[in-house]
Amino acid sequence: MNAPYDGDRAQGTGGPAPSQGAAPGTPVPGQVPAPAPAPERDPYVQDAYDHDPYRSQDLSAQDPVAEVLYDRASHPPPPPGTYQEPGPLYAAPTAPSYSPDPRVWAQTPPPEPDGPSRHLPYGDHATTTQFVGVDALVTNASDEQSGPDAFAHLYRDQEAAPRTPVEEAPVAAPAPSKPAGRASSLLKSSALMAAGTIVSRITGFLRTLVIAGAIGVGTFNDTYQIANTLPTMIYVLVGGGALNAVFIPQLVRAMKNDDDGGQAYANRLLTLVVVLLAGITTICVLAAPVFITMMSPKIASDPQQMDVAVAFARYCLPTMFFMGVHVVLGQILNARGRFGAMMWTPVLNNIVVIATFGAFIWAFGGFTTSGVNAATVTPEGVRLLGLGTLLGLTVQALAMLPYLRDAGFKPRLRFDWRGHGLGKAARLAKWTFFFVLANQVGLVVVTQLATWAGSVAEEQGHPGTGITAYNYALLLWQMPQAIITVSVMTAVLPRISRSAHDGDAAAVRDDISYGLRTSAVAIVPCAFAFLALGVPMATLLYAGSGSGAQNIGYILMAFGLGLIPYSIQYVVLRGFYAYEDTRTPFYNTVIVATVNAAVSALSFFVLPARWAVVGMAAAYGLGYAVGVGVAWRRLRTRLGGDLDGAHVMRTYARLTGACVPAAAVAGAVAYGVTQWLGSGVTGSATALLTGGIALAAVFLIAAKRMRIEELNAMVGMVRGRLGR
Repeated sequence: MNAPYDGDRAQGTGGPAPSQGAAPGTPVPGQVPAPAPAPERDPYVQDAYDHDPYRSQDLSAQDPVAEVLYDRASHPPPPPGTYQEPGPLYAAPTAPSYSPDPRVWAQTPPPEPDGPSRHLPYGDHATTTQFVGVDALVTNASDEQSGPDAFAHLYRDQEAAPRTPVEEAPVAAPAPSKPAGRASSLLKSSALMAAGTIVSRITGFLRTLVIAGAIGVGTFNDTYQIANTLPTMIYVLVGGGALNAVFIPQLVRAMKNDDDGGQAYANRLLTLVVVLLAGITTICVLAAPVFITMMSPKIASDPQQMDVAVAFARYCLPTMFFMGVHVVLGQILNARGRFGAMMWTPVLNNIVVIATFGAFIWAFGGFTTSGVNAATVTPEGVRLLGLGTLLGLTVQALAMLPYLRDAGFKPRLRFDWRGHGLGKAARLAKWTFFFVLANQVGLVVVTQLATWAGSVAEEQGHPGTGITAYNYALLLWQMPQAIITVSVMTAVLPRISRSAHDGDAAAVRDDISYGLRTSAVAIVPCAFAFLALGVPMATLLYAGSGSGAQNIGYILMAFGLGLIPYSIQYVVLRGFYAYEDTRTPFYNTVIVATVNAAVSALSFFVLPARWAVVGMAAAYGLGYAVGVGVAWRRLRTRLGGDLDGAHVMRTYARLTGACVPAAAVAGAVAYGVTQWLGSGVTGSATALLTGGIALAAVFLIAAKRMRIEELNAMVGMVRGRLGR
């Protein structure tokens, strides 16, 4: 190390000393003249403009004093690797890295591999899924995204903090989607399905009106109703319930886990349904007389009614094949996020049937003029009605094919069923079969009792009190359920299945709570509306069927409040299906069917024939009220003892409190109008209009004072849509 500076670097260096006595600055002979001394410098003044960033690397320029006094503890040297080591002068450049590097601006991205390379959420396939993430994009459009500063490296040398090795910038995790985005997506899907369901239900009511105008609402229509109900009952018993409850969650999992996006699994499922239903349909057509006898011993005891009912059944039973094809194709589309087709294609079926019965009226006259019955109808008339009914379901099923092609799904038969999960789904479907069986047994009991009571009541001069009136009132009563609850839960069910598969009980609970509270905003007021305005509704819709329309109104009033537990039961059971638990819904349905059948039988034996079916309608809602209590406790236990019960019950209690005075006022207004104008078309329309306005006004005022948040959110959304 160099010696400390002493003011004369010549001493001790081996050089000669200047002569004694020589004047300063006088050259000495034989010696090299010494350089002129540098001007004296102030040690406290630094050269601010003489900065050399490489001075510290030059050993000859180091100051020994500064070297000794340098505090390396407070100012450690830069760690190794900070500065790039010098390499060969003509070395080839290194290959570019595709990882993010903040020192490089606009780095070239890596090339895309051949074929789709996007990994979409929930197993969506890149070639069949379009517009993924649009809801999140729109929701986050106004958010400011803070990204890395591409120019930060230019100022690193001026930072006082110790330097650290440059690391690759971590890839920012995607921001979690907002609940508003999820709710917006659900509202869009639900709105699309609700629109299709509304149009389908409207055309369905037009269909019932045309049918009633063609063949009435008495015993002759009962024969057609039984024949037309048989394929639906058998289809639901054989595979319909399993398709909706078991195979669809399995299909969602196949789309998530399989490399082909679940297309092979869907084709295997479609092939299984086609083969199974083709065989069952053939057997059922041959056994039509047995089914008619089972459904209504009263009709089977009359030879003329029996012949007409068997003829109708042999035309209607093949519709179960097309019904199953339509359902499985629709569920394949639902699993791919295409919810509209399944809700809109039934409109085509209704149009075909309306045209069929319209042609019957054109050829044979309306019911009020022809008085057609089982004894007077011609074979050509039976053939016309039967073929038209079959054609309607055929068109409905075939109309799904263009939607499938648009979604990128190519249906084809696949018989390699073994080892692909269908066996597991079939084992789960075992309990769903028992579930539907218990439900259908209760329906058979009600059908037998209603047809018997209707025949007796018609002989006493009270038409429109049999199974036809029961079915027509049930169809009108189920309309809010089909528009609101089914639409909401169809959009939510795939997400509930994913949450259950991931073990996220909190997400399942939140979705079920959302479905219950959202549907309640419309379900509860509609239930009280049926109770208050059931008679003017029926007399207006079925005015062309004669005096039987008023009896349909009484049955509709009896159904009324049962709509609330019926809707709750539907939502709660989706939670069990998401966990692939079909045993609990089976036991729950046994309870519902037992209560319904027992109370219906009691009504049949206790009440007069005219009011027996009214009692059966009340029994329907009572059975579901008992079932909801059982299902709620079991699902709450399944989700860890929390089902958001306090929030849900508070919503239903406030809605009920707002609906009670509204229904009382609406019922009084409707009764006064009908007493003044009568029960004809004019009186019924006026009563329904004034009563509906009164019910809506009182309900909204009461609900606003009770501060029902779900209703306020819906009103705000409607105002936003209208731009007000």
